[in-house]
Amino acid sequence: MENKKVVVVGGGISGMTAAYFLQKEIKEKSLPIEVKLIEASNRLGGVIQTIRKDGYIIEKGPDSIVVTKKSGIKLIEEMGLKDQVIWNFAGKSFIYARGKLHSMPEGSYMGIPTRVTPFAVSSLFSPLGKIRAAGDFILPKGKPQSDQSLGLFFRRRLGDEVVENLIEPLLSGIYSGNIDDLSLMALFPTFFEMEQKHRSLVFGLKHTIPKPKKVVKKQGSRKGMFISLKNGLDTLVDELEKRLGSVNVLKGTGVVKILRNPAGYELILESGEVESADIVVVATDHRHAQQMLDSYSFMDVFKKMPANSIATVSMGFPDTAIHDDIDGTGFIVSRNSDFRITACTWTHKKWAGTTPKGKALLRTYVGRPDDQEIVNLSDDEIVAIVLKDLNKTMNITEKPEFTNITRWKKAMPQYNIGHLEMMESIKNSLSKELPGVFLVGSSFGGVGIPGCIDQGVNAVQKVIEFTNKQ
Repeated sequence: MENKKVVVVGGGISGMTAAYFLQKEIKEKSLPIEVKLIEASNRLGGVIQTIRKDGYIIEKGPDSIVVTKKSGIKLIEEMGLKDQVIWNFAGKSFIYARGKLHSMPEGSYMGIPTRVTPFAVSSLFSPLGKIRAAGDFILPKGKPQSDQSLGLFFRRRLGDEVVENLIEPLLSGIYSGNIDDLSLMALFPTFFEMEQKHRSLVFGLKHTIPKPKKVVKKQGSRKGMFISLKNGLDTLVDELEKRLGSVNVLKGTGVVKILRNPAGYELILESGEVESADIVVVATDHRHAQQMLDSYSFMDVFKKMPANSIATVSMGFPDTAIHDDIDGTGFIVSRNSDFRITACTWTHKKWAGTTPKGKALLRTYVGRPDDQEIVNLSDDEIVAIVLKDLNKTMNITEKPEFTNITRWKKAMPQYNIGHLEMMESIKNSLSKELPGVFLVGSSFGGVGIPGCIDQGVNAVQKVIEFTNKQ
């Protein structure tokens, strides 16, 4: 039997995972398949990028992997990196609202209270805001519907104040989007299911979220819900690349167009070369996927799918430069505040081993949905804005010893209302018009490192099933 050729387009974590596990299946089951991975840039790993500088470990993209989704830790173990895992210190977190920092209420899950007392005594909400939030206990469940915005759903259950001062800063920080546009069913369908089953979100969380175990690290600090690797997250990328032994990896040239022909598919590269393929796994963002497949009109919907830009700003200081220091690991910002930064992580407190002794490492984020132009400002302008905002909560008396600004242009895909229906329609069209072409990545079926890993793993099964039908 002649070998089938699978081409994976895109060398971020989704594409690398698909290529690695497909290679593993081929070897274990002696499958007649060969794999090629094509990446437009000169490196693999996509947004996972780490800088090591003067004893600092600085993440340019994501800085952690959530442990509640098991695929991240499973891939780390698969790569033999379990001994490299570090946990974040679960110190106090804050929200900046109404002109000052407020402690995050203990027992909140994605901004939803699961314990009454910490919420009731919190300075974050007014008495009226607390009374309105208590409406969750008595309000009827919402009418079933195909989709709705996160903002609409949570405002109905908990009121505007809780949404704007707690839930919106948390969720917008994760998805860099407008909570009143983001899809409930694409991002948090479990909350809708909780409401339908238990009526109250608070009751639903109490029934469904396991009580956290009190885990204490050797030095006495509490483990959080996130992990990283002691030498940086790109350690995972490097190890994954080393293990792509039988995968033909081509870097430094992108795919311009993908066309179907009687024999399968041809991929036209930027270099002018043409690659043939029987199966194509497209592991890029939705904009590049649409451009490569622009001969097929059903892909045009991706032209309207928004993607927001953000910039990460990391700054190193002598720890003596930060006065009025705060006992915690970071803060997020309410949208009603006069800040242009959206959040700040005190990395030197959150992640052990990332910062030399006597130094402080702050990582801030800019690029609210309604403030996208800030990402295009000069480095000096961004630094000035960030320092101005930081000095509203702390007294920094010296300029940073170094600054790293990373701009992620149109890198945050928005799962707006109707995203699931849109993706279902596209998958049906792919199956009919482009059988053997599969889409994976943060634009399509899940954001975050575990979500992308899951899609890469699932793509392997789809490839094998498709091959078996031929």
